[in-house]
This record gives sequence, structure tokens and C-alpha cells, in this order.
Amino acid sequence: MTRYRSFVALGDSFTEGLNDPGADGRFRGWADRVAERLARLEPGFRYANLAVRGKLIDQIVADQVPVALEMRPDLISFCAGGNDLLRPGSDPDRMAKKVAAAVRDLRGTGADVLMFTGVDPRDTPIMRRARGKFATYYLHLRSIADLCGCLVVDQWSMQGLRDWRAWSDDRLHMNEDGHRMVAAKVLDVLGVSAEDNWRKVWPPREHVNLSAKRREDAQWLREHFGPWIGRRLRGTSSGDNVTAKRPDLTFFDE
Repeated sequence: MTRYRSFVALGDSFTEGLNDPGADGRFRGWADRVAERLARLEPGFRYANLAVRGKLIDQIVADQVPVALEMRPDLISFCAGGNDLLRPGSDPDRMAKKVAAAVRDLRGTGADVLMFTGVDPRDTPIMRRARGKFATYYLHLRSIADLCGCLVVDQWSMQGLRDWRAWSDDRLHMNEDGHRMVAAKVLDVLGVSAEDNWRKVWPPREHVNLSAKRREDAQWLREHFGPWIGRRLRGTSSGDNVTAKRPDLTFFDE
């Protein structure tokens, strides 16, 4: 097991921690949970989280990667592309080239780099239509990780994340249970013991009334998917005017 003295997390809402509320009013998320565990193992452990919701690959590469390069931590997590994939006309091949260049730079500092595949979207009515595009991109990420010597957190294999009980009402962001599972998976990849089990098996669900399910779907379209489409049409993002929650590499207990 490598003892990490510093960790910088890069990315979008997934790494920022939506929708896993913390005690201080900010979102917690898998990255904070991993940092908390690593801090118990290494006195003086430092942590920064530069992730901001809604960010695209180009924005993460332009705004977050240079900051991480200057910080020169022992461990860097890089997860980007989810928001790009949801946009019409996105090209997983072009996206992967941008990621590869950024990852090479991050690895060039000597840091260990964590990369992530996404969750299999086959259970999501709208996103499953682009399942092939998602899979192509995630295979690219695996290839980049192999070529650059990165660690891979494979969410595609995490069957527990295919259950809606691991997700918040917007069906796009994990809830506390989902983030706990991802944190456990990350720690497993790092060779660190975790309190939670990423192989979580959910108890059987109660029978869902079809009419109630249709009402829930309609509510989701109205309250979550509709506003998301509206932001795309207006060229705005949920991350506009949002700044990183931990922009400086500081001791975790601060």
C-alpha cells in the first residue's frame, strides 16, 4: 500500500460530491470520504478538490489541470467527460485525445493518477440510447490508463450502482449511498481498507405500481430533465458562478 501525503481531485459534479450533503452545508462525496480515510493513515495529509459541477473536458483541462500540476501532489484523480457525452454530437474519440494529453501531463509530475469509467447507462431510459458512445469512451479511458500507468476505478462493474437507490431524485447524481460505494471502490484500488463495501447487494425492492412509476417519470421530466435541457439550449451550466469547494492544497482537518 502506498502512503499518500497529498491528494488533488479534478472533475465535475461527480467529484465535487453532488448530492451527498456534508455537515457543513457543502457537498461531501466520494473524494472527501477517500481523503478522510487517507488522512487517518498519514499525519499532515493535505487535500484539494478543484471539481465544479457542469464542467466539460476542455474546462477541466484549462482550469483545473494547470493548478494540479503546480500543486504536485502524490495522488491525483481525474474524471471528466460525463457532461460532454450527454451533449448531442459529442465524439468519444476526440474527447479521449484531450484526456490523454492531460493525463500524460499529470503523470509527468510523478503523481499516481486515478481514472474512472462511468456506470453502464443501460438502465437509464434516455442515456441508454447512447450506450455505445459511452462504452467507446470508457474503453478509450482504460487504454489511456494502461499506456500511462494509471489506476482505474471501474464503475461499469459496480452492480450496486445500477440500483436507483444509489441515486438522488435527479437520476444524474449519486446520493450518499452511491458516494460511499464509490469511495470504497477507490480505496480498494488504492489497497486501503474501507468501512463500506463497493460490492453492496441491495435487498429486494417492493413491487412498484406502474401508474405510480409513470407519475414519478413525469415528475422527473418536469423537475430535472426539462431544466437540464433548458440550460443546454441557453448555453448555461449549473456550474456557472460556482467555485471549487477546496481550492487550496491544505491539511485535511482545516
